[in-house]
Amino acid sequence: MFAVMEPQLDQNFWNERYRSGNTGWDLGTVSPVFLPLIQQLTNHQIAILIPGAGNAYEAEYLADQGFQDITVLDISEEVCERLRTKWKNQACIKVLCTDFFTHQGQYDLILEQTFFCAIDPALRPQYAAQMFQLLKPNALLSGVLFNKVFEGGPPFGGNPDEYMAYFKPYFEFEIWEPCLNSVAPRAGAEWSIGLRKPA
Repeated sequence: MFAVMEPQLDQNFWNERYRSGNTGWDLGTVSPVFLPLIQQLTNHQIAILIPGAGNAYEAEYLADQGFQDITVLDISEEVCERLRTKWKNQACIKVLCTDFFTHQGQYDLILEQTFFCAIDPALRPQYAAQMFQLLKPNALLSGVLFNKVFEGGPPFGGNPDEYMAYFKPYFEFEIWEPCLNSVAPRAGAEWSIGLRKPA
């Protein structure tokens, strides 16, 4: 028997996924899970990060709502170049092609959607620590994680009990509950998070 090799989740892997159109996670529009949060934000000057952003429909929506400091981060140069071309006249959106785990910055809000599930699960403790470093005091990590186990991956799933162990050393849990406004294909399979870095 030959062992099944896990994919090397590097820049080449993700570039090829975008070139081939093998992007089943892409909703083609802003995720509904973020609409209530974005609509209640009143300070349009806050620094917002979207890591593992892909086509980053959320960034475009934020820009349309008047937000002035949006950073989109992805490891795929393929998708980053598309976004730079698309948003060449959007001064409020900065597109960075870089590794999340080496990125440095300070943000008031980080949006999580289909990034946590795309990285090697062995990196999840490092993910939580890096999110803590990137957030300003009293800042928020908001989004959804999969509350479902997948065969193979990506995506890589899991459950809230597992996830809590990663985040508990760093964050105050403001939202930690089943997601009620998922898109239809993900209904019942997402977990809403709102994790606050202590002041």
